[in-house]
Amino acid sequence: MIMKNLQNKLLRLPEVKATTGLSKSSIYARISDGTFPKQIPLGPRLVVWVEADIQNWISEQVSAARG
Repeated sequence: MIMKNLQNKLLRLPEVKATTGLSKSSIYARISDGTFPKQIPLGPRLVVWVEADIQNWISEQVSAARG
């Protein structure tokens, strides 16, 4: 039996917004600045993010805030 690796779950924009608390414009501005994980295009109008990348970004933000 193969266990599903939750770290490889793909998140759509609404899930990323809910998880991070950032707006769509903030997410894309940070991607442009290189301070947020890049999205992965799956189709002409569909992009996703890897859940592990988002969780790592959140951890980095918490670590930076706490010194």
